[in-house]
Amino acid sequence: MRGVARACGAGTIINAISTGFGGAFAIDLFTEATVEIGRDLKGIYGEIEHEEVTNLPVVSHGTKDRDDTALIKNCVKVVFDRFNCDFGAYIKTKSNIPMARGLKSSSAASNATVLATISALKKGGYIGDVVLDDKSIIDMGVNASLLSKVTITGAFDDASASYMGGVVLTENYDRKIIKRLALNRDVLILVPDEPVYTIDIDVNATRSISYFVKLAYDLAMKDEFEQAMTLNGILYTFVWNLDQRPILSALGSGIDGVTLSGTGSAYVAWIEQDHGSELIDKWKELGGQIISTKINNEGARIIE
Repeated sequence: MRGVARACGAGTIINAISTGFGGAFAIDLFTEATVEIGRDLKGIYGEIEHEEVTNLPVVSHGTKDRDDTALIKNCVKVVFDRFNCDFGAYIKTKSNIPMARGLKSSSAASNATVLATISALKKGGYIGDVVLDDKSIIDMGVNASLLSKVTITGAFDDASASYMGGVVLTENYDRKIIKRLALNRDVLILVPDEPVYTIDIDVNATRSISYFVKLAYDLAMKDEFEQAMTLNGILYTFVWNLDQRPILSALGSGIDGVTLSGTGSAYVAWIEQDHGSELIDKWKELGGQIISTKINNEGARIIE
């Protein structure tokens, strides 16, 4: 039995590490997962396919080990445990989401793998009449991410945006979706050459900015997303002593919404056509790769 699914990457509006309240938006970058299951397969095995999906390099998901497959294997295990299935499985993923840059490659990998596993089980009749809502599917991926230690808060905001598409605001610790809406925005992403791994981040340092991060979240709740993400970016780059030049150069180009995505190292900006070319020129001076994309409002889906 075989299932194939894909899920979006995402950018940050509010980083939930400080307060537990987060926000993210889906982007037109994807991870695709293929899952084959059967009783004749022994164990659960994963593979990252090293070929190009678009003009961006294929990358792994999760930890510092490029070929680490713990996350996608745990995703399949969580689904099997949910339905009390005793199968072996083989998983293959491919992605054009840069890893360890804060663009939610882990959330995309977990959502795509969970969906592909469910698709494979449905084809074999092993789920029956069970109807899974979006929250249940997202939860399985979040559980696998926590089990694999690729997230601090569970990244429920990132996982929800990756799965549902559009803009999503959440309360991460209680796993509540507070707001979700479709929004059309062009997006520029600056991807520095050096990655930042979540496990290396000083979480305790964020306590000092929690009051102001909550103010940013309140702005997002009022649909003032650009102001919210910019305040978020200034706060987190300050407390982690990260480069603020990408944010300042975007503001200097007339762009209202720009932030550090996740724990970095990427920066995301919502742009209008009049300001995009100016920001590209400024970001080129900082080095790294620049990606032009847009908000994805469709989210994850089963392909077969």
